[in-house]
Amino acid sequence: MAEEERPPYQPSLPRRVVTAANIGVVGFICRTFLYGLNSTEAPGLDHFLELLDSREDERRRTRGLITVSNHVSVLDDPMMWGVLPFAYHWNPNSMRWSLGSYDIVFRNRFQAAFFNYGNTLPTHRLAHSPHGGLFQPTMTQCIRLLSDPHSGTALHSSDPLPSPSFPTSDPFSSATLTYTITGSDSFPAPSAYPVNRHSWIHIFPEGMTHQHPDRIMRYFKWGVARLILESEPCPDVLPIWIDGPQQVMNYERTWPRFVPRAGKDVSVRFGEVVDSEVVWGPLRERWRGLKERARRRRVLESGGEAGCSATEVLGELQDDELKYGAEAQQLRIDVTLAVRNEVLKVRRASGLPDEDPKRALAETYREEGGKEAGRVEGSNADGSATKPGL
Repeated sequence: MAEEERPPYQPSLPRRVVTAANIGVVGFICRTFLYGLNSTEAPGLDHFLELLDSREDERRRTRGLITVSNHVSVLDDPMMWGVLPFAYHWNPNSMRWSLGSYDIVFRNRFQAAFFNYGNTLPTHRLAHSPHGGLFQPTMTQCIRLLSDPHSGTALHSSDPLPSPSFPTSDPFSSATLTYTITGSDSFPAPSAYPVNRHSWIHIFPEGMTHQHPDRIMRYFKWGVARLILESEPCPDVLPIWIDGPQQVMNYERTWPRFVPRAGKDVSVRFGEVVDSEVVWGPLRERWRGLKERARRRRVLESGGEAGCSATEVLGELQDDELKYGAEAQQLRIDVTLAVRNEVLKVRRASGLPDEDPKRALAETYREEGGKEAGRVEGSNADGSATKPGL
């Protein structure tokens, strides 16, 4: 491919300036609110800052970063990142990418522009859109952001467990800088720029806010499992427990509802990076086995023409068995439960008692007649949802 046809290394200067101003100003407001008008603590922050500092130069990054946490208020992100020192907010390349519900934060051009310039990607929810689910294009963007698709070796990583040598295709051969979800919309494609290699993505696996008097979590959805299984190499995963924003933006707040309440105790507790080889290694090895069997089946079905039938595109699944097969679904359940367990460890470190294990089950919320009763994803006997929601 000719050099001039490849995407630019980074977005245009005007876009970088607007993004830095957007994230910087929001970060300034959040930090001022947390430490000026509330009592805020951030246990484990020093170690997290060391991790961010080690990732400041994108050319030296070797893997992506996923942070996961519970979700207790509509202001969790960006408010929780107010615990970061001011300087971090003015370097968008070192800040997190986030997922925002299309029907809530991308409802008009102003909101779409604000969140686009705030490192936020649109996601459609199945309860509100036929374009939602586990395999929507934004998930492809996330997997590519966590990887380095521009290296040409994204699917031949240096994981502790070796990967089969799959032929790969370059997802940026057309040098496209946008992507579409519905076929008629268009959003910037941040993974198209090499500067965004091995990025940091924050995700709320509960998929919605949940304010419970005992500070327990909902079951986790499967989007985080795709990020861990399909990104190359395996991203670092760091769990976080947040407490207090549910008082800042309580469900029962009165007029004016849009105003955050001050004078609250807020805690953002950072855990340690999960041992990838121990926790995710066996799960990713199972995923590689599933992919290899799917590849061989495609080769056989195509009469041995491996060149066209075995090619992989990072972040895209070509085989229905990998999307909806029983083994693939069970694997996503196991990954999701493992992620939830890591967040529970940080919760436990905050002094809270252990949850009832049934809280990890989707059925628990259906039986209790929660907000999503009748609409909540079904789950298998041991855990998470069987429909591919985020």
